[in-house]
Amino acid sequence: MLATRNRLRTSTDFSTTVRSGVRNGRRNVVLYAAALPVGEPSRIGFIVSKSVGNAVTRNLVKRRLREAGAASLKKYGTGYAIVVRALPASAAASWQQLLSDYNDALESTIRRLGNRAAAQTGSLEQSADGTTAVNGTTQEGTARA
Repeated sequence: MLATRNRLRTSTDFSTTVRSGVRNGRRNVVLYAAALPVGEPSRIGFIVSKSVGNAVTRNLVKRRLREAGAASLKKYGTGYAIVVRALPASAAASWQQLLSDYNDALESTIRRLGNRAAAQTGSLEQSADGTTAVNGTTQEGTARA
């Protein structure tokens, strides 16, 4: 079970993470991740729709994903909001397949999120000849003030 501080609870939290985060899909899950302020505990939310199966199947998938999420908090305990959407194929997936897809999607998403954050925090410099440099790369044009 996830602690209350590690759960996404409101629809606003879910939609913010899905819309502003980085997405990565696998056969059984689609994972969205967004950065939280430094020091905030990571929060995880799950979306398991009726397309996955009946209530028993959905609950089984949700319990398995929650367990995978709890295990991932050991490595990524702070700084991330994560939404996991179960796809219909997850109903027939084994625990190992689901765990593998979750971990692969999480690693890829966190890596992409790190690259995106580094690009956004890069410095913007304008030289005397009117070219703009971002992270040491020169681009033609003028910088906006």
